[in-house]
Amino acid sequence: MTEKKKDDVFKQMKEANIDIDMVKASTLLEALPYIQRFRGSVIVVKYGGSAMLDDTLKHNVIKDVALLKLIGMKPIIVHGGGKEINKWVRLTGKEPQFVNGLRVTDKDTMEIAEMVLYKVNKGLVGMMEELGVRAVGLCGKDCSMLRVEKKLAGGKDIGYVGNIKEVNTKLLETLMDDDFIPVIAPIGVDEKGETYNINADDAACGIAKSMNAEKLVFLTDIEGIFIDPADKDTLISEMDLDQARAFIEDGIVGGGMLPKLTNCIEAIEEGVSRVHILDGRMAHCLLLEFFTAKGIGTAILKEPLF
Repeated sequence: MTEKKKDDVFKQMKEANIDIDMVKASTLLEALPYIQRFRGSVIVVKYGGSAMLDDTLKHNVIKDVALLKLIGMKPIIVHGGGKEINKWVRLTGKEPQFVNGLRVTDKDTMEIAEMVLYKVNKGLVGMMEELGVRAVGLCGKDCSMLRVEKKLAGGKDIGYVGNIKEVNTKLLETLMDDDFIPVIAPIGVDEKGETYNINADDAACGIAKSMNAEKLVFLTDIEGIFIDPADKDTLISEMDLDQARAFIEDGIVGGGMLPKLTNCIEAIEEGVSRVHILDGRMAHCLLLEFFTAKGIGTAILKEPLF
């Protein structure tokens, strides 16, 4: 290769690198008003689904949450662990049972769930600490943070499944004031001290309402809410409360999305400003939804952001 050709190649590489740097700069500038808007805000992230099973996705989620913290937001993680619990229940010779999407939880299943959720919880805390962000693993039994009563499924007793009656926010507030990220397993206690399993969506919703969160995020295995689930072009990027209620009344949403959307509506009615339903299988979905104008999932709004 001649010297001139070498110079030309070097020039092209330099120009390409400048273009990449300009894209990075533009992305940061696009994020600036959102960072300013949400600095100091409480953000509750319900973490579950397939994003908990893939190590790469898991690290991406934790990196996103760490970044939210480092730029001045106040994240709280509420995690599930249903697929891992199913695996361990089967290893004991039982088959997991569900009624209306809620796990039938006898004493043995409750012990398995508590064991699995503890393991998941401490794993997430360890990943946070590796990134230099301080985190504390909790469950609703700590300081009786999540007080529950027995939850029925269609009038049927399904065992140790709890419905949140009260969230004691004192421990969360103390930890967050000391610059920790709370990582919470959805386990609660009743007035007699009995341990109960809580649906992770319900736990996240209850915590978001009690903490007056600015945002509540559900990481799921779907891209968001669709007018027609079979047509990916019908994804709804934003909807208000009236539209969300209409989707339920008209039967547009069903299955597992129905209780999730109901939780979204209740959270906004009780003070949460904005609820997001995101596909946790997409790398860095939290950053793309929070800090870009287009976003990637469905946001249910109390009022327009800007």
